Amino acid sequence: MPKKKSVSPYFREEDTDQIRAAVKAVGHLEGYASITDLVEGATLRELKRLQRKYNGGKKWPGVPAGGMRRGQRTREELQHRKEDS
Repeated sequence: MPKKKSVSPYFREEDTDQIRAAVKAVGHLEGYASITDLVEGATLRELKRLQRKYNGGKKWPGVPAGGMRRGQRTREELQHRKEDS
């Protein structure tokens, strides 16, 4: 089994409360023993969807730690997020 690496996503407090509540209420019914299990499962499902939609179902070349732009989102990124909500 490949070694897992730590990533720390940030959620709004209200969303974090709901994530905890969902895991506590139904995690055992859905196979989520922890918040990490839920977030990992959801993220990997979304990753597969994006790969199918934009990359012919194939994996992209990996991006090493430090290879992403740092800092706050741009106005354009914030606008897209508001449109998606």
